[in-house]
This record gives sequence, structure tokens and C-alpha cells, in this order.
Amino acid sequence: MTPNATSRPDTTAPAELPWRVIGLLNVFRLLVPMVLILVFFFNAPDRSLGRTYPGMFLGVSVAYFTFGLVSIQAIQRRWPSAEWMALFPLAVDAIAITMLIHASGGVTSGLATLLFLPVGATAAIVRPRVALLATAVITLVLLFETAVSTLVGVTSSADFLVAGLTGATLFAVTLLAVPLASRLRASEALVQQRDIDLANLNELNQFIVQHLRESILVVDEANRIRLINDTAARLLAGQEARAGAVLGEVSPRLMYLLEAWRRQTHDRRDSGGEVVSVDGGTVIRPHFVSLSERGAGPVLVFLEDTSVVSERVQQSKLAALGRLSASIAHEIRNPVGAMSHAGQLLSESPSLTADDRQLTDIIAKNAVRVSQIIENVLQLSRRDATRQERVELASWVAGFVAEFRATLQLDENAIALEPVPEGIEVHFDPSHLHQVLWNLGDNALKHGAGARSPVLLRAGRIASTGRPYLEVADRGSGIEPVHAERIFEPFFTNGTGGTGLGLFISRELCQTNGALLAYEPRTGGGSIFRIVFADPQRWQA
Repeated sequence: MTPNATSRPDTTAPAELPWRVIGLLNVFRLLVPMVLILVFFFNAPDRSLGRTYPGMFLGVSVAYFTFGLVSIQAIQRRWPSAEWMALFPLAVDAIAITMLIHASGGVTSGLATLLFLPVGATAAIVRPRVALLATAVITLVLLFETAVSTLVGVTSSADFLVAGLTGATLFAVTLLAVPLASRLRASEALVQQRDIDLANLNELNQFIVQHLRESILVVDEANRIRLINDTAARLLAGQEARAGAVLGEVSPRLMYLLEAWRRQTHDRRDSGGEVVSVDGGTVIRPHFVSLSERGAGPVLVFLEDTSVVSERVQQSKLAALGRLSASIAHEIRNPVGAMSHAGQLLSESPSLTADDRQLTDIIAKNAVRVSQIIENVLQLSRRDATRQERVELASWVAGFVAEFRATLQLDENAIALEPVPEGIEVHFDPSHLHQVLWNLGDNALKHGAGARSPVLLRAGRIASTGRPYLEVADRGSGIEPVHAERIFEPFFTNGTGGTGLGLFISRELCQTNGALLAYEPRTGGGSIFRIVFADPQRWQA
């Protein structure tokens, strides 16, 4: 639906104000005869109503009530028009009430006051000239009834004054109702226009929210989703995330981060946690904004696609790393090589003591470590030189496992490969994929040493999106939740040794090839590192 779908009022639709007035008048027609009949029977000894012609009084009352019942159907169908449904019942009102006046002894019975409401309400519906004409006709009918009653001897000529005053009052009511009706119609038109404006604004807001590039959702104090746009729904739960759903069922991880943010009583800041999308191919960083001044009220959540941000800064980062690596190559590698060579020559001296040899061993080990850091940074700076190819995953992984076992001289039980479905192809630089998988396998062996289960490699497709994946799983001690958010940061080692660049470089290489490297704890203990490759629909010819 377009935003301007309701921008123009429907002029063919019946106005609601006239029909509401007609409906209330019909209620009046149903109540008046019922009350008159009750008064007629309960005030039988000293009857004032219907004292002249009791039979006529009861018959007209019943017919008047029946007319009100029949009119309900026409009012519900809005048929014929509002003006006709105002004038025709007014004529019935005038005839019925005049006959009731005649049956009760003339205008002195006071029943003529029952005409005030129908006359005033009709004047609010029809055109002013028609309303004045109808009032004049009703006044003449009252005068005619008075003349007939006077001729038959029921009333005296003095009742003409009462009839004339009643007619004048009817004209006054009509003249007052006409400007009031104009104001009511103007107010109704204004209200209708405001309703249309509000509907348009609401629809425009919905249109803007649903078509925003940014992914947003609103969560209430009960952690139920009140508003979510399509981009956020696709990231979190495909098309299943809809307003009214419990956030914990849609994304338990996002629910955990939201609760952690809400527990911050002062200076609320984003926790820095990340959420992996439902297809496993996007890392999302949520940002929370409270929509209430106090308490745990609704929260606006912005879902930032980190891959988009990474793509924007990739070129500048590569340029900076290129300059840095050049400086490292010229300014650090040569001095480190000189120190390493000097330490090696020193260690060959026969006059060294045991303590001196221990110091030379420290020099040699740390020189190797610094050289490794330099080499890692140089590899990272060359990551933009990507030569992606179509890689058939089953045969490539089988060859990698064989090479990995032979190079590290591993037992066949140290690493296991689940059968990979045939026909899965990925777009990736083979050298980059080799380096990433080697880093992951080497880490799994180091941190899973002593575990009874082997390191497991498996591949397949994500059911919801069809994106290929390759994962390395171990049964080691796993990663503590407090450190899980930082394992991909450069130089973060968690006290386990190493340079702290392996996982950082692996994720950077995956991003260069349009893939995602993610971590999750393994059920039953251990770790899983999963490579989710680029969507094959994006690169298939």
C-alpha cells in the first residue's frame, strides 16, 4: 500500500453525522410510544392522555412504535439517502404526534413538545430552506388540528394561542439548529480530515520504517517485539519475527544482551556484544536506546550490520597496513635478524655458563616470536591480493586433511572428517582458505590436547539460506564467555601463548573473500569455529 492511499476522503461514502442523528431519532420513536402506553395504562383512573379517543391513542402509539422498528433496517442499510430518511420520518412524526394530541384533547395536553426534538434534529441534517418549509407545514398541521378540535367542541378558541406559540417555538428551534448544524458539519469534516491525516502519517511512518536500510525493532518492558522492519526480521529470524513475538524466542543472544544493558543502572552503554544472523553469514552489533524516562520501559534497538561497516573501512585499513608492514619489513626485521644471528653465534661460544645459555635461548625464542608477528602482519597487508576461484569443497577439504596430517605427523584419530556432500562449491582464494583452516586446525589441536574426541571437520549448507559452511570443532576446555567477545581482536591471547594474531588474520581473510568466521561454544564442551561462505546466489552466473 502506498503512503497516499488514504490521502483523499471518499466523497461517495455517506457522512456519519447525519446517520448518527437519524439513528438517535429512531431510538426516540421507539421510546416515546412505549412511555405513552405505560402512562396510559398506569394512570387509568385519572387519565389525561388519550381521554378523548382512547382507541385512537393506543392504535397510533402501536403504529408509531412499529414504524420505528421498520426504520431500523433502512438505517442500517443507509437507504435511501440521509435527507430522505430525515424528512419522511419527520412527516410520520408530525402526523402521529398530531393524532395523539387530538386523541388527548388538543394542544393543551402538552404532547406538542414531542415535536421539538424531531424538528431540531431534522434541521441539522437537511438544507435550511427545506427545514423551514417542514416547520411551517408542521405548524399549519397543528393549527388545523386545533381548528378541528374547536369545531367538534373538544377545545375552545383559546387553544389557537397555544398552537401559535408552539409553532413559533418550532421555528425558533429550527433557526437555532441550522447554524449549530453547520458548525457540527464543519467540525465533523475537520475531524475526518484529521483522521485521514493521522492515517496517512501512520502509514507513511510504517512505510519509512519498513523500507529503511537500517534494521530496527522496538521491544516493550515484557520483552515482546512491538515493531520490527523487514530488514531486522530477515537478520534475526527470516520472516518469522513479527510484532507480538517474544524476543527470547526470536533471538536468545539479543535477549541476553538487552537484559545485560538494562541491568546497567547508570551511564548505560552498549555491551559491545555481537549477534550472528539467522543465516550465519552476518555479524550484528546491537545498539539500545530507552524510550522511557524511568524504569524498564520500551527500548529501541538498532541492529548494525558489521560487514557493511567493514567494507567501508577496508580500503583505508589496507592502505594503512601496507604502510605499516613496509616499515616493519625495513625497520624491524633487519635488527631482529641481526640480534637473532648474534645470539646464535653467542650460544656457540664454549665459554658460556649454563645461565648464559639459558639467556641465549630466551633471546632466540623471542626473536622467532617477533619474526612470526612480522610475518603475520605482512600476510595481513597482502590480503587485498585476492584471487578467488570456484572451489569444490568435498575434494579440497579431503586434500587439506591429508596434507595437515602428513605435515604435522598426526595420528589418523587426531583429526576426523565427516563426509562432505558432493556438489558444494564456494568462491574463495584457495591460499587464503588454506591459511584460515590451518590456523583453526592448529588452534584446535593445541587447545584440545588431551581430549578423547578428535578434532572434527564438517561441511554442508545452512538449511534456511543454502549458504555453504565449513566448521572446525574440538572437545577442549572451550573459551570463557567473558573472553568470547575478544578472541578475534589482534594480539589477544587469553594467557595461552602465541601472537594473538591467528584468529584476527583468519577473520580478516574470510571477510576479504565475502565470508564470515564465527565462534560458538560446542554442546557438551569445546569450541566450534564456523566459516560461512558467500551466498552462492550472488555469484552464480
